[in-house]
Amino acid sequence: MEIGITTFVENTPDPTTGKLLSPHERMMHLLEEVELADQLGLDVFSIGEHHRPDFIVSSPAVVLAAAAVKTRQIKLSSAVTVLSSDDPVRVFQDFAHVDLLSQGRAEIMAGRGSFIESFPLFGNDLKDYNTLFAEKLDLLIKLNKSEKITWQGKLRPSIDNRGVYPRPYQKELPIWVAVGGTPESVVRAANYGLPMALAIIGGMPERFVPFTNLYKETYQKAGHDQSKFQLAINSHGYIAEDSQQAADEFYGPYAYLMGQIGRERGWPPMNRAQFEMMRAPEGSLLVGSPQQVIEKILYNYELFGNTRFLLHISVGTLPHAKVMRAIELLGNVVAPAVRKAVKQS
Repeated sequence: MEIGITTFVENTPDPTTGKLLSPHERMMHLLEEVELADQLGLDVFSIGEHHRPDFIVSSPAVVLAAAAVKTRQIKLSSAVTVLSSDDPVRVFQDFAHVDLLSQGRAEIMAGRGSFIESFPLFGNDLKDYNTLFAEKLDLLIKLNKSEKITWQGKLRPSIDNRGVYPRPYQKELPIWVAVGGTPESVVRAANYGLPMALAIIGGMPERFVPFTNLYKETYQKAGHDQSKFQLAINSHGYIAEDSQQAADEFYGPYAYLMGQIGRERGWPPMNRAQFEMMRAPEGSLLVGSPQQVIEKILYNYELFGNTRFLLHISVGTLPHAKVMRAIELLGNVVAPAVRKAVKQS
């Protein structure tokens, strides 16, 4: 199993001190995190795209290009690229540049996005939310397979026998489809034969088993090569030396950010009792000691048979030193134990 990290590069005030980092300082911290993950032998580092003040990366490819020249072996992915409001030609070109700079380590995780700010920003109509993604994913896949392309859609101007450059270092860029539990998205990814990344950020992981079963069944029925099957589980989490320390350090920033998003969406505020339920053995949060996180990753593996697990460590701005320590524990303790257990299973 591949083990890695996702981040949305949040920049929120410290819930204790009220301090807010400058965007430059937060970005420098991010690059140090990517470098450390690479040095520790983690497999993937994924960076999300947002267009709002509490997350500072609006162009993952630009930041991943910077990370490409500072790292040697880790795969570099978006998490996600909001394909519905972007242009697939430009997305492909940007990630081809990352791939060239990294000697073949770039990936695209394409999704519709859980926030809507990018749609009016780039002149898209939210009523076309589903159609935009389906059409643009089709174009991105075709761009990835052919240097010259002729393509026609409804919402994006047609392309008539045009070359798209540069081409990536790899023969084709790995394109993952990120889903949050929509059956239509699951079926689309499986029919294309694309790897799927499932975000589990609330509730009980076991309730997502029907979605992964649907993906596996549809993938097989579509006649795709089973040896190329890939499934990622992405979950919020944090690791410290002991369980109580992890919970105490993670709760404040996590509750702050989830509360802020909740107010926008009409959710009730997060409280400590809910938080503790979510980090229970069968909950969605992987917050605890290294052994607890190992056990929860393996619990997810038993449920889903996933080939990749990505831990979303920073939900709300944690002190940089504590994030770096969590990455160390993930790379030095958790990942080796998980890989060994999966290999023996």
